[in-house]
Amino acid sequence: MKIRQNVRHWAAKKALTAPVIGQRVNDRLVDLHTGVFLDKADEAHRESRRAHLDEFFDATMDTYVAALESGLTEAAAREITHVQANFDFYNHGWTEMMEFPGDELEDHYERYVNFFEQWGITIDDPLGEFRPAGGIADAPSTPDKLDSPDHPHAEGGFADDVYVETDDGEVVVGGQDEPEEVDPADAPGLDSDEAGAD
Repeated sequence: MKIRQNVRHWAAKKALTAPVIGQRVNDRLVDLHTGVFLDKADEAHRESRRAHLDEFFDATMDTYVAALESGLTEAAAREITHVQANFDFYNHGWTEMMEFPGDELEDHYERYVNFFEQWGITIDDPLGEFRPAGGIADAPSTPDKLDSPDHPHAEGGFADDVYVETDDGEVVVGGQDEPEEVDPADAPGLDSDEAGAD
């Protein structure tokens, strides 16, 4: 999959793994992801999917931190959460929201099979052990879209590795090195005063 990586991603990584400010950044990232993917959905379906996406993305923040703690890079950890989301979109028939074509699902799963198996994540169960005890909100499926999938936002051909597009437009396989100094205040949802509060 091709993802972006810039200072905000590094700041979010630092903030998510910090006390106090972590939850604020978590909530802002959930809002951002829900908004981005709802914008890709047909307007008629957006509100019926909002609660599901909010709760799904909240759970993937735990996946992200667990992936970092297991030694995966920031880019790989973040890609894993996007792969989870695309599994969920596929399962619901929300093909217009997918970031890679449905025929690449298995390829993305296999790249992270060790991590996924450790946490019980499958294509059919994208959250695995990260699913909250009370579950997450249901949302109506559009399974008919799987018969003739439309992937207007999907980019195929990036299933063999994590590809990172830098702010300069360069595509780097595997991601970039973490900057030496990262300010959590650059994370979504924070300012410099909040970042220094912990």
